[in-house]
Amino acid sequence: MSHTVTQYAVLYDSLRSRRARPVIHKGLDLIASRVRTGLVHARTRASYLLDQAQKTDQLAREYRHMSEGALDDAIARAHELFARARQDAERVRHALAATREVARRITGEEAYVVQLMGALGLYHGRIIEMLTGEGKTLTGSIAAPLIAWRHKRLHVFTVNDYLASRDAESRRPVYRRCLLDVGAITQELPHHERAAVYARGIVYGTPKQIVADYLRDQIKLGAANTPWTARHLVSQVGSGGEGLNPIVPGLRAALVDEADAVLIDEGVVPLIIARSRREDDMAKVYREAAALAGKLDEEADFTIDHVARKVDLTRRGQDRATVLFDDLLAHGGEPIWAATRRGEELLRQALVAKHCYLHGQQYQVVDGKIMIVDEYTGRFLADRQWEHGLHQAVEAKEGLEVTADRETLARLSFQRFFRTYPFLCGMTGTAADATGEMEAVYSRPVTVVPTNKPIARAQYPLRVFRAVRDKWSAIAASIEEIHAQGRPILVGTRSIAASELLSRLLDLRGLSHQTLNANFDKEEADLISKAGMGGPDAAITVATNMAGRGTDIKPDARALAAGGLHVILTEMHGAKRIDRQFIGRAGRQGDPGSAQIFVSLEDELVQRHAPLLARTLRVRVREAELRNTALAARLFRLAQRRSEARDRRNRSAVLRQDDWIDKHLPGG
Repeated sequence: MSHTVTQYAVLYDSLRSRRARPVIHKGLDLIASRVRTGLVHARTRASYLLDQAQKTDQLAREYRHMSEGALDDAIARAHELFARARQDAERVRHALAATREVARRITGEEAYVVQLMGALGLYHGRIIEMLTGEGKTLTGSIAAPLIAWRHKRLHVFTVNDYLASRDAESRRPVYRRCLLDVGAITQELPHHERAAVYARGIVYGTPKQIVADYLRDQIKLGAANTPWTARHLVSQVGSGGEGLNPIVPGLRAALVDEADAVLIDEGVVPLIIARSRREDDMAKVYREAAALAGKLDEEADFTIDHVARKVDLTRRGQDRATVLFDDLLAHGGEPIWAATRRGEELLRQALVAKHCYLHGQQYQVVDGKIMIVDEYTGRFLADRQWEHGLHQAVEAKEGLEVTADRETLARLSFQRFFRTYPFLCGMTGTAADATGEMEAVYSRPVTVVPTNKPIARAQYPLRVFRAVRDKWSAIAASIEEIHAQGRPILVGTRSIAASELLSRLLDLRGLSHQTLNANFDKEEADLISKAGMGGPDAAITVATNMAGRGTDIKPDARALAAGGLHVILTEMHGAKRIDRQFIGRAGRQGDPGSAQIFVSLEDELVQRHAPLLARTLRVRVREAELRNTALAARLFRLAQRRSEARDRRNRSAVLRQDDWIDKHLPGG
């Protein structure tokens, strides 16, 4: 298991990855690319994978009766064949049967046929959809050795540091038996220890951590495009040249857990490496802009596009702004307000910060600092800042110390990064809804893996309310009713503020509960371990989206006898996939369970993406709760489709920007 990698090899592989220029297909080329993807992967479609999985399962008896030494010999032979690229379909089946047996002996878990099917899908470079609770962790861990043997090194991406550390540690004995070492790249890992971890055969980490290290390597390498020029740069630095050596030894293969979250949702925002400027002369300006924003009236002075997060000043607003600028200058304001156009830009930004970025939704104040909250996971995005002065505008709005604006040193979208890998595969519970984008952006086909047991989850009817106040009252009453049955309940909210509001309502009813959001992310594992408890003290867990990704809620015997876990969604999300992911916490592996969605005509989704239709329906409806929800259900699905389309356009814009940088800044 020696994983020593020479500095020259690291340099060579890093530069080879750097020279990779993924092509962004458009128009007819895009259609041709999707057809080509279908043809290339036609042989490994679902029927083939299932057939190969069944044949692999037939080898179980042979490998189960092997001695420990014989199994080790089988692993060593498979490793050698894959390293020499001598594997065929039969050898792949035997290799998978061997890793399955290793996992069974070490963990006590034996992969089902559908998990073998999923593992083969990963090995053949597919994005596989396995519903929540179907055992993606085991599936990935028996496929990972085959991929690492074939491609020398494998990066396994997870949605947070906790999962990266947990999975790397729990699967370490399996990988060691398969002649591979494993490590995890997390926020806490010191920089000087990272190179040794990256040299291992399998590396777990989050996109943010690994992409940031990769970008830092690109900054070190500067304009170097070959190992020889890079070594020349290092030699020029002399004794300090060690600092120029990259730590990520190239991009060879990637296995993405929660693939839709990582490849699709996080693709909207590029990762940026930045440094603070030496001075911050704009702090007073941002504070003055925040004060001016409070003096203008919505609609009369400005209009807001909440979807685009954009503010436009009306004619009256422009006139009032000019008067306010003059008054500010007369009372010792910053000279920048003399430039009317620049002043209006700052004022519009302050208005965006005031009305479009809300405390408890887009961010939280922690220890006097603005912490951005990930809309898709509910987790804090540590060390992230909004660009172009927006972060400073939010700080000024909250009355915090205005931090120095940052200078961008390097940027890279997650989409561009993952498309640089020669081999890419992934798994998630909700990939089918993103099939078109997976094929168009990553040239990866999506395969839906059937469940091991039929789904027993009951989907209760959608409940639609005229006002958000009535919705919250009904949710609290429903929780009390289900709790009285001795069933555990998981309640999903879209924001920290919503989770805390519901927590207060449950306190008023005397219902003991746990709250899981970004404010309590360190307690996540402990809270989730108790979330399946049934009986008189059945668990009530109020959570943001973070409980819907990578976690496993296991109802106990009392909970199963009472009807299993009940999931309540308090609002529909901007993407249907996120709703499915959260609802999928209930009814895993054939267990009983149920789910229900509550919405109101005042919810953010319809107010932003179908405001006119929502307003019209509210006028027509007089009762607190709609009796006929068919029309409302179509309204919410329309708003959801519009939200999904907008996010796709945003991701496409990020890709086009990366494409432009590749063409016009080839050394970047």
